[in-house]
Amino acid sequence: MTDTVKTKLKKGEQLLGTMVVLFDHPEIAKIIKVCGFDYFIIDCEHGSFDYTTVARILTVARESGICGMVRIPELRREAVQKYLDMGAGGLLLPNVETAEQARLFVDLAKYAPLGNRGVQLLRGHSGFEKIADPVEYMKKANDETILMVQIESPVGVQNIDALLAVDGIDAAFIGPNDLSQSMGIMGRFEHPDFVAALDKIIAAAKKKQKFSGAHFQTANALMPWIAKGMTLNLWANETLLMMNAAKDGIASIKK
Repeated sequence: MTDTVKTKLKKGEQLLGTMVVLFDHPEIAKIIKVCGFDYFIIDCEHGSFDYTTVARILTVARESGICGMVRIPELRREAVQKYLDMGAGGLLLPNVETAEQARLFVDLAKYAPLGNRGVQLLRGHSGFEKIADPVEYMKKANDETILMVQIESPVGVQNIDALLAVDGIDAAFIGPNDLSQSMGIMGRFEHPDFVAALDKIIAAAKKKQKFSGAHFQTANALMPWIAKGMTLNLWANETLLMMNAAKDGIASIKK
């Protein structure tokens, strides 16, 4: 049986994903898998994907054996319910600042008794298979579904211990651009205040036996944080990776 993303994290493995921001063909999931990524996140906060498009990408992801997750646009029952029912392996909630937000996130995303997720078992998340033991199935779904809170403000950093103390929250995820912007140091990822903020998040995650990660556009920016203990990371996005490879190739050909 293939280990889930959460199982791999608990074993101490370093996982690397990428963001899907534009390409809406379902086979983008298979392409990402073949490239060697461990998972991907469909950006439904800034992206223009509709529900049907996301469902198709997640279906191919499940069939291809790669974990597809979704960054939801906001904390709303409809979004949480639909993406999980499609088969998302996890959800990323943007700009989380309070434990109350984190608890509501868990309440919407987890089945009872941990939360109050609506029960509809004949959907993409079950592969449309008949569930012999619904109670055991829902317990397994609760265990395997990853919930990540994205830290994008000084308030979120300040409250990180309380956020990660919420049962059902698995990881703190850094949005470097929004966090640095809200700190008044946009893009200055080597600034001592930014470094201190991320160090605090890593330490809180380790203390709570949970996980941390960040999304950087370059490998050079990401590598120091992997070295410091972030294990659930994103590198670039499918559009940027294509453009970088094309630009590098064109430059070589035209030399």
